[in-house]
Amino acid sequence: MFSHRVVVVAATLSVTLNRAMGVRMQVFNFGSINVDQIYRVPHLVAAGETLASVSLTTVLGGKGANQSVALARGGCAVRHIGKLGESDDWARQQMGEASVDVSSVALSAEPSGHAIIQVDDKAENSIILHGGTNQTISREQLTSALQHASKGDWLLVQNECNALDVAFEIALEKGLQIAFNPAPMTQSVLQLPLHRCALLIVNETEARMLADDPDADTAFDKLASRFPDTKLVLTLGSKGARFRYGQIEQSIVAFQVPAVDTTGAGDTFVGYYLASLTLGHDDNVALRRACAAAALSVMVEGATPSIPTQAELEQFLATQ
Repeated sequence: MFSHRVVVVAATLSVTLNRAMGVRMQVFNFGSINVDQIYRVPHLVAAGETLASVSLTTVLGGKGANQSVALARGGCAVRHIGKLGESDDWARQQMGEASVDVSSVALSAEPSGHAIIQVDDKAENSIILHGGTNQTISREQLTSALQHASKGDWLLVQNECNALDVAFEIALEKGLQIAFNPAPMTQSVLQLPLHRCALLIVNETEARMLADDPDADTAFDKLASRFPDTKLVLTLGSKGARFRYGQIEQSIVAFQVPAVDTTGAGDTFVGYYLASLTLGHDDNVALRRACAAAALSVMVEGATPSIPTQAELEQFLATQ
């Protein structure tokens, strides 16, 4: 029986050969699509408080959709796997306009997933999620969508949809590389075969919950020990990010920019990081590009509207 390490090495060699022959890696992103309702408020509402909002904006959102748009704007070929209510087809159209392949996004009579987001004057946010169609994905839809994937392609997954275990199962059978961003973190994540992930991207809260350790740095070290064959990225918001893979450790300090809205910054990071890997950048360059993209995103209100293009990213990096 082959060990996981042998499988990882084989997948890496396959990717290297494909790049040498000019074959472009594709990302299949199985993730949520939400209708985001963003309320601008003086401060985040407290328990028992009634607070008038300054403004209300309705936009495309959901961690899955955000990350697909970030992947596409980062130069990656990405096919999104998801589901929407029929009345919200405008969201699918917007994803398509951002160069995301939406042929595997189904429409349903059920209500779409949606989020109620508060954003205060300090650019902090508070979010209430309703799963909607994101929680009604079938094995048949996943099987049909992933039949187009080739060995060495990526499957990106977050934790806002059902059937994650099915997605992992199909991806592993097909020899896909799995990138997992377990957000929002729940106990069900612990039941997934995380050791089979090629890439795991977590924030401090997710690292602490996964490792059952109150200190994020110690938790990250524990995860590195637990998953030695997985590339690990710890996002630290305004403090930057850390990377671990085996004995390799890297870190980057965040770019200092005036923040307007942090909504979607983490998703921008994930999308740009994975896009950079598919384009052949090493992990150090991918880390810097992802941090820069996230920095640009917090300067603009909203989730998908704030995700920068490659041209905007390159222009920003040229000034740093």
